[in-house]
Amino acid sequence: MKGMVTMLSLTTLMAFFATGTMAQGTDVASNWDKMIGLYVHQHWPYNHPYAARTWTLEDWRGFLEGIHLLGYNTVKIWPVLETMPKPLTESDRANLEKIGKVIDIAHHDFDMRVVIALCPNVVADNASASQATFEDRHFFHCDIRVNPGDADAMTAMLAWRKELLRPLAAADAIAIIDSDPGGYPGSTNQEFVDLLGAHRRLFDSLRPGIQLLYWAHAGWEGYARFYETGKFEMGKKSEFLDTYKRLKALNPEPWALANGRYAEEAGVEDRIVAYNYGCIEGEPSFPLTNFGGNQAYDGGAAMGPLGVMGNAQTHCVQLPNIFAFARGATGRPLEMDDYRDFAEKLIPGEGEAILAAWCLIGKPDPGPMHEMAEKLEAKAKQPLQEGPLKGLLFGNPERFLMDLVYQLRFLAAKTEFCNAVESDKGFQRAFRAFAQAAEAWQQRHGYENAWYLGHELAEALGKVGSPEIDAVFNPTILAKTPYGQVRERYYITESQTVRLIEAMMKAAAADIDRQAE
Repeated sequence: MKGMVTMLSLTTLMAFFATGTMAQGTDVASNWDKMIGLYVHQHWPYNHPYAARTWTLEDWRGFLEGIHLLGYNTVKIWPVLETMPKPLTESDRANLEKIGKVIDIAHHDFDMRVVIALCPNVVADNASASQATFEDRHFFHCDIRVNPGDADAMTAMLAWRKELLRPLAAADAIAIIDSDPGGYPGSTNQEFVDLLGAHRRLFDSLRPGIQLLYWAHAGWEGYARFYETGKFEMGKKSEFLDTYKRLKALNPEPWALANGRYAEEAGVEDRIVAYNYGCIEGEPSFPLTNFGGNQAYDGGAAMGPLGVMGNAQTHCVQLPNIFAFARGATGRPLEMDDYRDFAEKLIPGEGEAILAAWCLIGKPDPGPMHEMAEKLEAKAKQPLQEGPLKGLLFGNPERFLMDLVYQLRFLAAKTEFCNAVESDKGFQRAFRAFAQAAEAWQQRHGYENAWYLGHELAEALGKVGSPEIDAVFNPTILAKTPYGQVRERYYITESQTVRLIEAMMKAAAADIDRQAE
C-alpha cells in the first residue's frame, strides 16, 4: 500500500525500527494486501476512554497510530447508525461528523482501510432514541426491527440510511451482519439477500466501489427462528449454503464474506475475511484485561484468503491481547520479552512492572496481587513518560496504571471471596470486600451491561442468600410471545452490572447491620 509510514513522526519510527517492535523488511508489508483488522465496537454506553463512543478525534488519531504501528492495516467501526433518531440529535450529528473525519485520518495519515458495520434491518424508535445523547443511549432500549417483507418500511429505512451513511461514504467497505442484532420472525434467506442487494444499490448511489461484506454470523433464518421460538441455535448448514447460492446469483460486486461458515462447500472460500471473534475479548463483558494463553495470537494467525479481523469492547484495557493478535497476524513470535518490550513502549521504564501485573491478572494470586497494586499505585503518583505507543494510553499513563491497580484489587477480592465460599468457613467479610472492589472498579469505567465472570463466581454469589442478587440473574420476564421475551431480556441486560453491584452492596450493608445488632 502506498505511503504506509509517510505521516508517522521520525522519532516514533526510529524507536520502532531500532527495537524491532515494528516488523522490518517484508514482515508486515507482505501482508498489506490482506486485511489485518481490529473492530471498534460501540454498542455500550460507559465512561471515557473505556467506551469507544466517548473517544475524541485526538483519541482516535492516537489509537489508529498505535494499532498501525503494531501491524494493523484496517479498522472496523460500528457507528451505531441503527439507533440514531430522525431528526438527528446534535450529539448524533457530531458523532457522524467525527467518524467521517476518522475515516479521513485512517486513510491519509496511516493508509489504513476502514470498514463500517451495519445491522441489516434495525432502526431507531425515534421517540425513545431522541431522549438520550449518542454517548448515553442504550441500544436495546430504542431499537426496532423492520420487516423485510414490508416494501414501504424497507424503502423508508433505506432512505434514512442513505442520509446517515452520506458522511461516511469514503469508507472502503460496509459489513452487514445476518443476526445479533437483526433478523425478523419468519423471514427468509431470499428476503435477506434482497436486502443485501438493496444495500448494494444504496452504496453505489453514495460512492461506487464500496465493498459489501456479508457478515455470516448465526444465519438469517437461524436468528429468525430464535425470534419465533425464544431458543437460540446457530443456523443450519443448508441455510448458509442456500444464502451463498442466492448471493452468488445476485453477485453484488464488489463483495466478500466476513466469517464464511461453510463457504468452501459453496465455492466462495476465496472471498473470506476470517472474523475470529472473541479471541481478544468477548462481548458483552465486564471490562477486565485478558492475558495469557495462545487464543489471541492464534486468532490473528488464522487468516482467511482476504485477511483477518479481531474484536474488542474495552480497547484501552485489552492492550496485551490486541498486541498478541497483531503478532499472530503478522507472523512474528510472541514471548514474554515481546510483551515486556510492548509495555516499555507504552510507558518507558515501567515495562517490567506492567508485565508483572498482566501475569498476575492472568493467574490470580491474591497476596502478590495486593502487593503489586500497592507498587503500581505508588508509581502512578510519580511523573510518567509516554512511549512511542502513547496513543494507546489515550493521553493518560497514570490512568492506565491505576486501571491495573483497580483490576488487581478486584480480582484478588473475587478470588478471596470464592475461596472463602469453597472453604465453608464463613465468607461475609470476603464478600463485603469483593462488593466494594467491584463497585470501585465499576464506578471508574461505568460499564452497565452483561455480567459474567465465570461459573465459580456465579455459584459463590448464589450462596450469599440475597433475593436481590438472585433476581438479577433470574429476572421476571413479562412478555408473552417468544419475540417479546427475547427483546425484554436484551432490554434488561443493558443494566445488569449496575443492578448486580447495587444488590451486592445492599447485601453487604445488611450483613454489617446484622452483626451490629
